[in-house]
Amino acid sequence: MQGLHLTADLHHCDCDSAWLLDARLLGVACRDAVQAAGLQAVGELFHAFPATAHGPGGVTATILLAESHLCVHTWPELRAVTLDVYVCNFGADHSAKAHALLDGLIALFAPTQVDRQSLQRGVLATPL
Repeated sequence: MQGLHLTADLHHCDCDSAWLLDARLLGVACRDAVQAAGLQAVGELFHAFPATAHGPGGVTATILLAESHLCVHTWPELRAVTLDVYVCNFGADHSAKAHALLDGLIALFAPTQVDRQSLQRGVLATPL
């Protein structure tokens, strides 16, 4: 059950607006990034939200991985994105692949500010 959970909050994304608005286009980019990182997609869902009084609707892109998952959420009105990459390390350490996937997506969105978090999952605390 041990794994690595990476998240990143991207602010002031300088990418083409299509990456923030177009579910189909973002889905292709996510599939390509998963493959480039050496991970295995086993399912996917890409959803575009309708525009509201606050601005254009964003996109949620989710890819189920044999190793765990990738989720991307866009906020085009803020030019912001949140990324979530989790890989289980059962049988092999996929940590480098998780970092490669996250880095590839960060490059796609071209943010001017990135807040990253990393969490080791499933590690038992040392008993007292």
